[in-house]
Amino acid sequence: MADTDAHPITVAIERRIDPTRTAEATSWMQAGTDLATAFPGFLGSGWVRAGEESDLWYMLYRFRDITTLEGWETSSQRQWWLDSGRPFAREERVERRTGIEGWFDASFGSVLEPTDATTSPVQQPVPPAPPRWKQAVTIWVGFFPTNLLASWLLGFIPGFTEIPLVVRVLATTLMLTPVMTYAVLPWVTRLLRPWLQRPPRLRKASS
Repeated sequence: MADTDAHPITVAIERRIDPTRTAEATSWMQAGTDLATAFPGFLGSGWVRAGEESDLWYMLYRFRDITTLEGWETSSQRQWWLDSGRPFAREERVERRTGIEGWFDASFGSVLEPTDATTSPVQQPVPPAPPRWKQAVTIWVGFFPTNLLASWLLGFIPGFTEIPLVVRVLATTLMLTPVMTYAVLPWVTRLLRPWLQRPPRLRKASS
């Protein structure tokens, strides 16, 4: 449980905003961002609108772990901020993303850019992470050829096949983990992004 809690956590929130109170909502969203920055474990925050005429607004914030996230989410400051926005802001959906899902978040980098009074946020909604089965396929697509190539190359090392299996697997995983994390997975997710972001097809109801 401790290992899971240690992962950075990103929270994506979708809200409906009263279109007649856009200026007020803009100041309110920025105030929430400013409040969060003062809390321990804060790693970034930002907000965007789905479009100029849309009443859908999206907010992201990220904390070091579950403990620091809950410190912000249960704080009196955040509660005051939420209460002040209730007349014009309605929360529709909340998503928490941890660990490997961060690789599949296409808008993560751009949305978490700092915002201030002189900066206009990118007009881009926050897409949900792809289904887990697509994430699994993407990881396999990167891992299989990488592991195959590494196994083939390591076979040329004299005496490598005579080393105990546990030691061989340990050496291989230590070598391949950073390669997968920093090179292969980012490249594969960029390559497969159109497929990862494709919405599921709706099945036609049988007559």
